Amino acid sequence: MVTDANRREGIPFGTVVQRDRATLALVIFVVLFAQVLLYPGVTDLVTALGATTDLDASTWFLGAEFAAFVLFSGFWGALSDRTSRRIPFIVVGGLGGAAGYAILAFLGQGYGVRFETVLVLRFFQGALTIAAFSLAMTMLMDLEGGHGQNMGAAGIAIGLGTALGAPIGGQLYEQGAFVPLWIASVALLLAAGLATRVTDRSPSGQRMGLRDVGRRLRGTPALGFPYAFGFMDRLTAGFFALIGTIYFRETFALDAGGAGLMLGLFFVPFALLQYPLGVVSDRIGRKLPVAIGSLLYGGTVVAVYLAPTLWLAGCTMVLLGVFGALVSPATMALVSDLATDTDRGVAMGGFNIFGNLGFLAGFVVGSVITDSFDYGAAFLAAGLLEAGIVVVALPSFLRLDLSQTPTFSE
Repeated sequence: MVTDANRREGIPFGTVVQRDRATLALVIFVVLFAQVLLYPGVTDLVTALGATTDLDASTWFLGAEFAAFVLFSGFWGALSDRTSRRIPFIVVGGLGGAAGYAILAFLGQGYGVRFETVLVLRFFQGALTIAAFSLAMTMLMDLEGGHGQNMGAAGIAIGLGTALGAPIGGQLYEQGAFVPLWIASVALLLAAGLATRVTDRSPSGQRMGLRDVGRRLRGTPALGFPYAFGFMDRLTAGFFALIGTIYFRETFALDAGGAGLMLGLFFVPFALLQYPLGVVSDRIGRKLPVAIGSLLYGGTVVAVYLAPTLWLAGCTMVLLGVFGALVSPATMALVSDLATDTDRGVAMGGFNIFGNLGFLAGFVVGSVITDSFDYGAAFLAAGLLEAGIVVVALPSFLRLDLSQTPTFSE
């Protein structure tokens, strides 16, 4: 959209679109970076916040945020549709998320707040933070200039945010348990400020709540494939964010900084290979990268646990990132292939909702199995779930008639 102000200033249309694309991608990057900062030393953080157990408390702490993501992503989308505005809610989400992180850090400084209160605050922080993330994603979908460039920018932002957040967060924990919370607060303030630089475009009028996603699934059952694959991919990501972090710290006697670096060995190749492997899926189709990548990804999850040394475990985490990058962009592109131009926003919103549910399931499934059995059983379950969904769905998936619509390249 070219506004009157743009015309008066003589800003070319293409320049406005490129500027807004870059700014929205930066908002997404900042929100993910802030979120992942907390993962490497989450056990230290929940202890400092008054929890009495590490694993269960970490599960509740991370799960509270993702539960809010699932419940409120549709709410913010519907509200922005009704008001025909998105930017004010991105700003509110950024400011509210920043306040939430800061309040958690402030209350943890010896005020004797019950951990149950911390979880309530964490839930509200997540409910506000998801406004900044989900509406920035939606604005990229609304943006002119090609779905390929827009989703490519989103993929790179998500990947780099997670890739840098883990190792930097680990180093910040070395300075104090609450330092990542303060930095996350500043990052969300930055996201709010960046959003004010973007042209507010009229929403498509499509909502992205669970009911709307259900209607879209009934109308296009084939969307169940990328939704299921995305759910499982995020389940393993959630698994490593919690169980993987604790496993590395206990097994290899790592501090939070070392655990952050181990997570970074996964996230860095996962981020850097998003775009090139997305282009590969444009050229050879979605089926092969999704099917082969998911099988290799599931097997590598188990291989991480079987690695006898820290060096081998690190190398295996790099392979895990490569295989994850093979699956992730092809799965997002599959959503675009199956949706029409008029309902792509709802279809991608559904994909994100299922992804958040998967992340939440990763915390819960990993925690329950680890508590009931051991780390080996948890890693095996995560790997079998990832590979198993492909094995079960493969016959029907291969029969899909897919048009190879370029999504990550124009």
